[in-house]
Amino acid sequence: MGDIYIYMLVALAFLAVADLVVGVSNDAVNFLNSAIGSKAVSFKTIMIVASLGVALGALSSSGMMEVARKGIFNPSEFMFDEIMIVFMAVMITDILLLDFFNTLGLPTSTTVSIVFELLGASVCVALIKIAQDDSQTLLDVGNYINNEKAIEIILGILLSVVIAFTVGAIIQFVSRLLLTFNFNDRPKLLGAIFSGFAVTSIMYFILIKGIKNASFMNDAFINSVSSNPITLLSISFVAFTIISMLLMSFFKINIYKIIIVVGTFALAVAFAGNDLVNFIGVPIAAYDSYLHWNTSGILPSDFRMTGLSEAVATKPILLLIAGLIMVLTLWFSSKAIAVVKTSVDLSRQDEGKERFEPNFLSRTIVRYSIATSDGLNNLLPNSFNTYINKQFQKPIISKAIKPEDLPAFDLVRAAVNLMVASVLISLATSMKLPLSTTYVTFMVAMGTSLADRAWGSESAVYRVAGVLNVIGGWFFTAISAFAAAAIMALILYYGKGIALTILLSLAIVLLFRNYLSHRKKTKELQVEDSLQKAESSSIQGVIHESANNIANVVKRGNKIYTNAINGLAKQDLDLLKKNKKQVTKLSNEVDELRDNIFYFIKNLDETSVGASNFYIHILGYLQDMTQSLEYISKVSHKHVSNNHKKLKFNQIKELKEVDARFETFFNNTKNAFDSRSFEEIGTILGRKQEILGLVTSKIQKQVDRTRNEESSPKNTTLYFSLLLETKDLLNATMNLLEEYYNSHDASVKPAKIVSNPEEEE
Repeated sequence: MGDIYIYMLVALAFLAVADLVVGVSNDAVNFLNSAIGSKAVSFKTIMIVASLGVALGALSSSGMMEVARKGIFNPSEFMFDEIMIVFMAVMITDILLLDFFNTLGLPTSTTVSIVFELLGASVCVALIKIAQDDSQTLLDVGNYINNEKAIEIILGILLSVVIAFTVGAIIQFVSRLLLTFNFNDRPKLLGAIFSGFAVTSIMYFILIKGIKNASFMNDAFINSVSSNPITLLSISFVAFTIISMLLMSFFKINIYKIIIVVGTFALAVAFAGNDLVNFIGVPIAAYDSYLHWNTSGILPSDFRMTGLSEAVATKPILLLIAGLIMVLTLWFSSKAIAVVKTSVDLSRQDEGKERFEPNFLSRTIVRYSIATSDGLNNLLPNSFNTYINKQFQKPIISKAIKPEDLPAFDLVRAAVNLMVASVLISLATSMKLPLSTTYVTFMVAMGTSLADRAWGSESAVYRVAGVLNVIGGWFFTAISAFAAAAIMALILYYGKGIALTILLSLAIVLLFRNYLSHRKKTKELQVEDSLQKAESSSIQGVIHESANNIANVVKRGNKIYTNAINGLAKQDLDLLKKNKKQVTKLSNEVDELRDNIFYFIKNLDETSVGASNFYIHILGYLQDMTQSLEYISKVSHKHVSNNHKKLKFNQIKELKEVDARFETFFNNTKNAFDSRSFEEIGTILGRKQEILGLVTSKIQKQVDRTRNEESSPKNTTLYFSLLLETKDLLNATMNLLEEYYNSHDASVKPAKIVSNPEEEE
């Protein structure tokens, strides 16, 4: 009889490892975004510091494991066989949900997931028990749930959103008011005081509050320190302030970078100490349940799980293994970096390509916020407003620095992010509340970015939409976790071992599929055909820099055009659907280049205005080309999708002739740009009338067919649309070639294309 439960324990061990990997991929954003976004130190240094913090935090998380045992439900109301079903349902649901969100690149809360999964699975089993017992009613479900603790945890999670955002915004506003954006030029004493306050806050809450439950902490030391917190804080503040002053004055060390390194370590400790229960708390609780039952000699359906109500310290070796898995995941998970990118993008200081589209709610919030802000500014004295605006004046950035090389935000904001988040999380850990580290770190970052005026009129509506999307994802997680875990528990309760095998197999298949999907997306982002932004300040420089872009657009355009014709000829809906995605991707890349025009022109000197005109015209022609390709791809897909009549043989034959001629034209153009043989463009331009004549003749033939033969109106409309848009595509491409041909100066030597920067020396 015990074999099924050993099977469950092995499955739970596997799921625990997988959940650690998936969970860390999701939650790495919590302690990496500030350090990465500020570019304070190298990425390798950040990872080493974070790894040490995660390892220490894992060893200190023993006290949090009780949440999985008795934080959500009353274990004494469940039998051993029922509690194992609850735990299995929770782990299968948890890993699938988290991996789904990671694959989308969205940070979600592992705490919310585990809390609502435990709630959903235990409520489901409780309802089944009530249904089988005539003496109980639905109102008795409250006896099975630890209402007081569950409400405390859920309210803590929800309140953390408001508290983290508000505290982050206030502290950032005060810090910026004192230090300004030119913080390195401010008196060293201000920096030393800021450092003393930040490091004292971090160290106190991490060492005293955060890891007081660790097995290696001495009780006598903790008691002596806890009895005199004011004295300890005062001494620490003075000591760290003096040390900071000495480091800045005599060793010329940037103290803000030190704060960020210490803060990254502290937040990693806080994360692992608070969140490890989300990943291994349930399997450890299941293992302890098995140990209690195995020595009892009682049937699983008769053994009441009162033993889980007792406080049991988790073995340090298990915590150490878990910490090691978390560290390895941190180094090797590409999904972790994708999730970090979302958080950094939403809190960066400058404008750029936004990841989220605005919606009605985000527009309304921004509109009323601007009105409220203007109203408050009118109430305040002008002198006060002037003083604040002066303190928030941003420094002038050198034109030599590329926009993508700039940090997302500066060292002061990164330090505040880390300080506030680590303090709040460690405080919750000391109270044995599984606070959502994702909620806290994300909302602190949003609060500080708002206070730092990072949400300007050109970006606010996108940033607010992004925040709403992410928060909506969290609440969707809660609802999904509750419902999915309840369904899993129902299936396992009645399906027993067969259902368990099927669900585990399904989980493995889905995880593997999501892994392959993410890997494919990562490769697509790294394809060599992606378009590059121009950085030169002269026409000839832009000509040579843009040549690769033109070659790539022509190559991809050729493929898109051919696939549209082939898809129509074969009535291949899948090919046309993929073709639509490809042309949309190409169009988005061209749009991104156009969005970069502002920064391109801003970096030009006064003698290079001609380069901007050339670049603007080139991008305009590229956009005309992609619009024609989009239209051709769209109408082809629509025709086949709507199941209209297939094009006639003569129509397909003529379109194939046009496609063959265009393929030669596109290949010649691509070769000219690949080889930088711009003189060949003249030869290509000379054949414009020949190609144009071919398309015109096909149009005339269709006119004759329409007048003299019976034909489908839809086919005729499609055929004319394709040929007319083909003419527009040809004209746009020829205009681009003429621009190059007229602007190119053969006396300027083409830039050498180097694959390895070291070869330039």
